[in-house]
Amino acid sequence: MWGRFEQQDFRSRVRGTLLGSAIGDAFGASVGARTLDAIRAVHGPHGLTTPPATPLTAATQLTPFTVDGLIRAHVRRDTGTWHPPTDIHRAYLRWAATQHDWGPDERREDNGWLARQEWLYARRGPDRACLTGFADDILGTPAQPKNPTARNAAAATRSAPFGLLVGWEPALVLQLAVECAAQSHGHPAAYLSAGAFALVVHGLTRGESPDSAVQRALGQLGSRPGHQPVTDALQRALAAVTQGAPDPATVETLAAGDAEAALAVAVYCALVAEDVPHGLRLAVNHGGDSAAAGALCGALFGALHGETALPAAWLAELDGRAIVLELADDFALEMTQGPALHGPAGASPGWLARYPRG
Repeated sequence: MWGRFEQQDFRSRVRGTLLGSAIGDAFGASVGARTLDAIRAVHGPHGLTTPPATPLTAATQLTPFTVDGLIRAHVRRDTGTWHPPTDIHRAYLRWAATQHDWGPDERREDNGWLARQEWLYARRGPDRACLTGFADDILGTPAQPKNPTARNAAAATRSAPFGLLVGWEPALVLQLAVECAAQSHGHPAAYLSAGAFALVVHGLTRGESPDSAVQRALGQLGSRPGHQPVTDALQRALAAVTQGAPDPATVETLAAGDAEAALAVAVYCALVAEDVPHGLRLAVNHGGDSAAAGALCGALFGALHGETALPAAWLAELDGRAIVLELADDFALEMTQGPALHGPAGASPGWLARYPRG
């Protein structure tokens, strides 16, 4: 049973995680794939210091569908049907429809609330592996993944919501995040980075320190085949923390690589930052995947501190903020009061219209 303070704290962390990810995504996307020197040539010696009013990337459009799928999985659990990877996969297929349809198709009874939002139908640089991974109804798995060579961080950037399943054991959080990442990104470094990231978010949301959350993730990863690139990257991030003051040159070194590199940058910046703006500036001013590192780092800050730690001025300019907030509140409500909304004692028609069981 959740107490009122616990519910408020959890909702703040859910909001913070999703909004922080969105801020970091927009911040990093605005510098694109430039090198650190190129970023400084455009923005000055300190690089980009505040996020411009830049539209979000497809990563922040896709993350809400992870949340939508998790809510529906819990709703469907009342019917005796319980396979969250399938519900997440169906949610990602609804996202895929937003990438080729002109707008919401009212004939689709399974759209629910989220897929009716016009904001999601603007195509904003979707990752190719996501498009091909969700181009058909076949469910990829770690044993038979989609796109076996896809190694970038696009699967990780949509995986923060798995870490918000605070009632789940860490091993189950890791397993679910890995299974759902493999639906589009089949390289072990990609889907294990997604799993490790979800585990760190999970630890922070439950009140662990950042260092403890990372150590727990490392412990869980150790038995997974193909884990070495991810564990090595995380170990490098932890080692860098002890090597002096926060340094863009250190971030530049950590940023060289794929999904595991973006994760290492996010972890390092979350551990060494003076505050959220400082950490996000470090996370995006480098020659690696700035949008992914920014999104991952922003989610870590939000899970750790809640929404009130995020810069209000940056939130005011955030594209899609109202939708992200509404979805975050729905998720928090489902996790804390789900049985009252759709349990055996009676279902709320309004809730089931927003999140259909079908």
